[in-house]
Amino acid sequence: MTAPRKKRREAFLLGNEAVVEGALAAGCTFYAGYPITPSTEIMECMARRLPHVPDGAFIQMEDEIASMGAVIGASLAGRKAMTATSGPGFSLMQEQIGYAAMTETPLVLVNVMRGGASTGLPTSPGQGDVQQARWGAHGDHPIIVLSATDVPECVEMTVAAFNFAEKYRSPVILLLDEITAHTREKIELPEPGDFEVFSRLTPTMPPEWYKPYEETMRGVPPMPPIGSGYRFHVTGLTHDPLGFPTSRPEEVRALTERQFRKIDRFFEDIQIVEHVDTADAEVVVIAYGCVARSARLAVNQAREAGVRAGLLVLKTLYPFPRRHVEPMLRNCRLAVVPELNMGQLSREVKRVNEGYTTVRTINRIDGQIITPSQILKEIA
Repeated sequence: MTAPRKKRREAFLLGNEAVVEGALAAGCTFYAGYPITPSTEIMECMARRLPHVPDGAFIQMEDEIASMGAVIGASLAGRKAMTATSGPGFSLMQEQIGYAAMTETPLVLVNVMRGGASTGLPTSPGQGDVQQARWGAHGDHPIIVLSATDVPECVEMTVAAFNFAEKYRSPVILLLDEITAHTREKIELPEPGDFEVFSRLTPTMPPEWYKPYEETMRGVPPMPPIGSGYRFHVTGLTHDPLGFPTSRPEEVRALTERQFRKIDRFFEDIQIVEHVDTADAEVVVIAYGCVARSARLAVNQAREAGVRAGLLVLKTLYPFPRRHVEPMLRNCRLAVVPELNMGQLSREVKRVNEGYTTVRTINRIDGQIITPSQILKEIA
């Protein structure tokens, strides 16, 4: 006689609270941050939960700049570390995002997007930080940007963010929006073993042989915790394989090309999308975040009306999943890109479209969500 299946723990959680569940499931033991609407629940939950996690540490910093510095330092010391912010706080973090990219320091940054520039609409949804997430820090650098459409995905994509950060020694930005962050849904809480969890590679050679930024087969050098006996130099300056500043053209080129190559070679792993009725679609909606939920209903209603509509949900925004988007554009008569901004991800869609099909945008910037009826009107 088989044993009865253990009942899984369930809870009604906000998207922000689900992020915390995902972070803890991925092994996060350090959080530094500064409260800002609409991301504050992440910080509040971490303040309650981390002290009960073995080796868990939570600290409220004086501002977002200090928060990023603390997260970078904790990661260099071997912790899985994260922070969360929104709007103006995200702008303050840009310089240190670039520093993390240059030093190849794994970390997770959750940006809960709100409406408007500057202080804008603190309690309203927006998706105006998409291009900033990719290009906000100056200089050429690779970065991974993810998104979530609902509360269960907030758990899943947070775990993915930590895994990518650790596997590829890169800062990873998870973009939510106020709607997703403050939607409350019943979910099954993650249990040990539910997710495959990755941790950074550490060196196996003797300390005297170790080169912290040496080329490897995967392009991702092993990373020991500072203080573990492996001495290495950390700088935001362009550096040689030992981590010391260099301006030699061949070393500058080798560093930059390796940093891009370690991401480019693993697009298949990093680029996550969801196809909904796209196999025979003549009209394709390309959406992300809370707008993808409206798009899903609109596509279902269009199908019921006899329109061969499909939906491509982008869970990875950068590196932009061209290999998934381009075939859709080649085989449909119309692509619709709804966004809570003036048109940001639609620029990427138009770039890869190269004139093959009509790309129509739906843009809303008044602090309100794009409704299924608005999308249906454009595709039916």
